[in-house]
Amino acid sequence: MVRVGLTTERLVRAGAELADEVGFDQVTVSALARRFDVKVASLYSHVKNSQDLKTGIALLALAELADRGADALAGRAGKDALAALANVYRDYAQEHPGRYAAAQLRLAPEAAAASAGGRHAEMSRAILRGYDLAEPDQTHAVRLLGSVFHGYVSLELAGGFSHSAPDSQETWTRVIDALDALLRNWPEPTAQGPHPLT
Repeated sequence: MVRVGLTTERLVRAGAELADEVGFDQVTVSALARRFDVKVASLYSHVKNSQDLKTGIALLALAELADRGADALAGRAGKDALAALANVYRDYAQEHPGRYAAAQLRLAPEAAAASAGGRHAEMSRAILRGYDLAEPDQTHAVRLLGSVFHGYVSLELAGGFSHSAPDSQETWTRVIDALDALLRNWPEPTAQGPHPLT
């Protein structure tokens, strides 16, 4: 019988596959029940609701990305490490668009604390140690890398670069070159004046 063997882990993995097929926003307990050809009520002993299911998918995606990142960074430093981690995010997003979207989900504090999110920040910091950045510049640079990686990948997934030259791969390579140059020549802090909107 189909429902035999249903576990939380199996449902989360099936939800992740569904997210890649139809989009993370479309993942619900009802959609998952249809996938297994079971009644919705039979899934509630494994997941509380659709938000609980989405949180599980997000945690899975964060862990998968962190594992890939750690493998890619092994033995690399400087620009090689920067490119390796950047490519992990881009490749994962292209292979698993729904899971990648899930990895951006805002988690409740307890879920975030138990997630692999911290490993992502540590991987970025490991790269930045090769550029001799101290705090608070290191934190600024971590935020910059996350913004550039996620921004580029999201625009590319949405088709933003599909109808113009040069090819997006060429631009991606230049983006990595530019980030490397910036990190090697990180600007000195400027004097803090009043915020322009205050």
